[in-house]
Order: sequence, then C-alpha cells, then structure tokens
Amino acid sequence: MSTTPRWLDEREMRAWIGYRRMRLLLDLQLQRDLMSQSGLSEPDYDVLSNLSEAEGRKKRLSELAAHMRWSKSRLSHHLARMEQRGLVERHECPGDARGSMVVLTDEGWEAIVEAAPGHVASVRRHMIDLLTDDELDALADLSHRIVEHLSGQLPTS
Repeated sequence: MSTTPRWLDEREMRAWIGYRRMRLLLDLQLQRDLMSQSGLSEPDYDVLSNLSEAEGRKKRLSELAAHMRWSKSRLSHHLARMEQRGLVERHECPGDARGSMVVLTDEGWEAIVEAAPGHVASVRRHMIDLLTDDELDALADLSHRIVEHLSGQLPTS
C-alpha cells in the first residue's frame, strides 16, 4: 500500500471546495430562516419532524438517537430543553424500565405543522428551485450513493 496521498487535482478541488462552501452557506441560511419564521432551531425541527413521521408520534430514545446519528446523551439534553417548552414528553418504555419513549405533544405537533411550510419554502428558494431537473436527479443519485457508502462505515450506536 502506498503512503503517498492521492492529492486532489484542480477539478476535484473545485468540486470539493464548492460543496463545502455550499453546505456551510445553505445550512446557515436554512437555520436562519427556520429560526426567524418558527422560533425552532434545526435540531428542534429534526426531532419534531422525526417524531411526527413515527407511528403514534413516538419513538424510543435510543432509536431516535441512532436514526439522527446523535449520542443518547446529546439527545437527552436537547429533549430536556424541548420538554420545558412543552414540545415533547418522555415516558417509560413498557416492559423496559431502563428505556424511554419520546412522545410528540400536541404543542410539538402544532409547532412542526406551522414550521414545515416555511421550511420547505426556504429549501425550495435556496436550493431546489435553482436546479434543473437533470441536476436534481444527479444530486439525488450522488447523495444517496454517498449516504449508502457512509452508512456502511459508521458505527450503529
């Protein structure tokens, strides 16, 4: 195995730097829009949207953490702040005294329902509507390929 790095050529570097800068600026803009329109942070939105799509609007804390690629500790701390705002509740898991269920409250449901249209409009304005159909298809293909590759590389817990 060679120890000489395969440096990026000019074309590869342009793509890599462009992606990095785009991701940074897009994330910042989407976060700003989300906060100003709904008062929710991006992590709030991620938790609420995941729970809103779950059966019964609830999920085991460990499953939610794994799905979001957060540590259980990080999620637990964030949930404590969301509980204080009435967006979620935690309940014991039936048959598992050590586990807990995260449940979307009516207030949390209302918050995600109110935030989603503005968030989608922001995603459209700052990304989706800037792409041609072919570019959108290419982005979907390459992002899913990279996610599949990385999903096999990351630890599950």
